[in-house]
This record gives sequence, C-alpha cells and structure tokens, in this order.
Amino acid sequence: SQRQPRLFEQALHEALLVGLLGRLADKESSATPGHVAILLENHMELLSLLGGCGYAGFTMFGLNAGLRGPTLSGVLNQARIRLLVVDEKFLPHVEAVQGGLEGLREEDILVLPTAGSSMVPRERTLDAQVSASVGAQREGLVPPVREVAPDTNLMVIYTSGTTGLPKGINNSHFKLLAIGRAVSERLELGGEDRGYACMPLFHSNALFLGFMPAFSVGASMAVRRRFSAGSFVADVKRYGVSYWNYVGEPVHYILGAIEQEYGGEEKILAEVAGDPANRLRYAIGNGASPPDIDRFIRWLGMEDMFELYGSTEAAISTFRRKTDPRGSVGEITDPAVKILDPDGCECALAEVGEDGRLVNYADAVGEICRIAEDTSLFQGYFDNPEANQARYRGGVYHSGDLGHVRVVDGKSFLYFDGRTDDWIRKDGENFSAAQVARQVQEHPDVVLAAAYGVPCAVSDELVMVALKLRPGVEFVPDELFRFCTDQVASGGMDSKWFPDFVRIVDDFVYTETQKILVRGLKAEHFDRRRLAQDPIFWRQRGSTTFEGFRLEDFETLRREFDRAEREELLDR
Repeated sequence: SQRQPRLFEQALHEALLVGLLGRLADKESSATPGHVAILLENHMELLSLLGGCGYAGFTMFGLNAGLRGPTLSGVLNQARIRLLVVDEKFLPHVEAVQGGLEGLREEDILVLPTAGSSMVPRERTLDAQVSASVGAQREGLVPPVREVAPDTNLMVIYTSGTTGLPKGINNSHFKLLAIGRAVSERLELGGEDRGYACMPLFHSNALFLGFMPAFSVGASMAVRRRFSAGSFVADVKRYGVSYWNYVGEPVHYILGAIEQEYGGEEKILAEVAGDPANRLRYAIGNGASPPDIDRFIRWLGMEDMFELYGSTEAAISTFRRKTDPRGSVGEITDPAVKILDPDGCECALAEVGEDGRLVNYADAVGEICRIAEDTSLFQGYFDNPEANQARYRGGVYHSGDLGHVRVVDGKSFLYFDGRTDDWIRKDGENFSAAQVARQVQEHPDVVLAAAYGVPCAVSDELVMVALKLRPGVEFVPDELFRFCTDQVASGGMDSKWFPDFVRIVDDFVYTETQKILVRGLKAEHFDRRRLAQDPIFWRQRGSTTFEGFRLEDFETLRREFDRAEREELLDR
C-alpha cells in the first residue's frame, strides 16, 4: 500500500468506531439497516471497513468506482445505505447526485482524503470521525456484543449491469470463508505466502481470489491502489509476492510491459523468471488467452496458472491446471453442471477434428447451467426477487454463459464461449461474439479484438469487429481479408463469422475490472454520423477485400434500411 501499514487490530477498531456502531447500531431497524457503502480505490481503509462490518454484523456494499449519475444514486437508494465512505477523487460524482439521495445525509458521507492538498473539511474525513469516536483510548477496546451467523450477509458485490441498475449479489460470511478456503487449498497457500491486490477490491476477483485466500491462512498481501502493468514485476520482486489474482486483459498488458522493458526472451528468462527476488508461484483468474498463459508462466517462472470459470454468484466453478487441455477452464467435477440448448435439452459433447478445432459447434455450444435443488453458493441478489427468479427457475441455475464440454481421458472439461447476451445472430443462426473475437485476435498484428452484432437491412445481424493493433502497425485490408478467408478454409472460422465491418480503435473503453466495454461499440455500430473520423471498413457480397466505409456508403445503406422498414435499427 502507498499508505503507512497498520496493525489489523487497530484498523479493525477504527472501522468499528467510525460510527458503524455509535451511528448505526442504536438505530438499526428494517427501515434503517446497518448498510455501509464504499466508493474507493484499493486502500487499507476498504479492508478495515470490511473487517468492521464483519465484526459488527453489518453489510458492506462494494460500489463499482465507475458508477456515475442516476446509476450511482439509484444503487445507493436501492441499497438503503446509512453510511458512505468515498475516495476524495470520486467525491464530485457523489455531490452531483446528493440531492437525489434518500436517507443519506451529508454527515453520513465520510471522505478519505487522497489528493496531495485536500480541500475537504477535516470534520468530513474518515480520520476525523475515528478520532472523535475513539479519542485517545485506542487500546483495550471491548468488542461489541453482536450476533453474527454464518448466513449473515457480509458484502454485496455488484454486476456491471447491461440494462437498468446493476444487480447486487449477496455474499455471506460462510460463502466468503468457503471460497477463501477452497482457493487457498488449491494454491497450497500458507502463512508465509503473500498476495498482490491490484485488481479492484470492490469486485469478486480480488476479494474471492486474492484477499479471502490470504485471510483464510493468515497470509499477507501487498495492496496497490490501481493496476499498473509497468509496475507489476517491480512490485512482485519488492514485496515478495507469491500469488496473484488476475483478469484477462491485464495479463496481456503485463506481458507487453515486460517485453518493452527487458527485450528478448533470453533476457526476460534471466532477469525476471530467474531472479531470486521473484517468488511468484501461482496466478489465478479468468479471461487470459492460452498463448498469454503459456508466456506468463514461462516469463514469470511460475509453477502454474489457474484459469478458472466462475462468477460472483459462485453457483458453478472450475479450475484449470496447466496439465489440463489447452483452452479449457478446468474439469467439471460437479455432475449437476450441464450444457443446455435454448429448449432446455442437454447439448452434445464436443467433437474435435485432427487440428483440435470444434467441428459440431451448433450442437455442442449452449448455456452453462446447473440442474439441482440447491443453488450451491449462490445466495441470491440483494432485494431483487425478479432477478433471483430469472437466474434460478424450474430447478435450473442459468449462468448466462456459453460453453461446451469435451471429454479427454474420461474426464469432462469445460470450455467457455462467451455470454449468452453476447450471441450474434446471423442468417438464423446464433454464435458467440467471444469466439469471433478470439479467432480474429489470432492475427499477428491484432493486440485486442471485440466482436458484436450490428444492424442488418434484410435479416438478423451483421458481424462487426473492433481491432486494436500493435504500436506502429497500419491496418492492411487485404491482409485481414486473406487471414479470415484462410481461417474459413481451414475450418477455424465458420463462414458466417467472417466480419462484415471492421473498426480500428486506438484503444478500448474498459470497465473497472479491465474488461472491454462492448455496449458502446455496439450502440455506435457503423454509424458514420457518430463516427465521422474513425477508420471503418466493410465488405459486400462478392468482395475480395475490405474497403473503406464512407459517409456516402452509410447513406446508401440507410436507404436500404428505409426500404426494408428497418431504419429505426440504425437510430437505437
């Protein structure tokens, strides 16, 4: 942490005495529950508040630091927040919606000063409230008498949300401790290990896979305020990090930073993998590509990298070991986990050709579900019965994710194929946008790719991809067209997956958890009115290359939509 370390006991007492008990406990009722929200980057105070809420039997609401406007106020009101602790850098966003907050007064909003010269009055700061509550007597404090059961809801973690307010996922003491224990056992962690929290601690990735495993075995953690690819190796060496929780894109960025700093592989292996100060053994997370996993293990000199499948709901989970089939997210050990088609029937097992590619995509890919009377560790969404019913209905837990199962040496392995709401529907067939992006990203000049469905004048959707290219590389339409043609010819890409539109971007917009935010790309599609300057290319029937998509092309296409009475699709 960039802040001075503190003993956990002192931090815990500070969290308890910021008014959590004095301000909330005496007046706690169904109308005024013990609900504490944080809008913070990674600070020690965030973990202090989590410990304080755990001790006091309260619930902490981990707000995504990217929430703004009506979404921010809507979440705070829906959660019936009594106390909000906000990073000073996010305070303007809270003040902008303060008039619309229900039951949350100005004195209930405590600020963590993080600016070099803070302009926040001291009486509004977290430290001032601690001092006022605790005074000089910081030792020998008597813990409060509070009934805390295993099913007490300790933390609500929010999904990113696609429509409406984000959904808050309940996480009890039992769920968090069970996940921490399971992960620590899989990684064989002990008290001498040290994690590295650079992913947001308000999100399940850092909490489930970073903090809770350390907490369960009494290990330690190094905490970075926000992710930095260029600082990763230096931090790992400096703090003796032995395991790390990740999501896919940051892995790619770290590899790029290592290559830029150290040059060729020989130097990387000597100065990174071979450095005695490098204690990194394991990484655990999701979303990394197989080539990136291979390089990361080799360049960091690690024992294993556990690419997993799971979500904050935690009803289904798998862990991949490096000995498992390439591209899988681990073995399915829960017999209740099935792949279902839209009609609720179980999909066929995957069949692979000699080149290792899936040959029965339409029959094998479906929604990853769990058919059981219980919902495993999924404990529902906070105050959202409609979402609960949508997720678990008719004895089936619906993950909302696409996948397929391949049997290797008698074991069933899960492969992740994207989100069900990431389907692209073309010519009456559904396929995974993630799969399209994955294929296009195999092009050597493409750093990152996103795929999505865009309006079509005559049928369902067309396929559009947005590409971030390697630095210094210019887009060559003929080369990508030839690459996709070869992919189709070799069977790696279905002909329907062949991109109809290509957009070149300098970079993507990302969520707080470093995932590409596709919704904005999909909304802008190929609209030349909104994307006047962006390089956009397209192909038409019979094309032998991608051609520049001009404003006049858009207007011609728009007239086709008008003739088909589908013009409104372009304006949504």
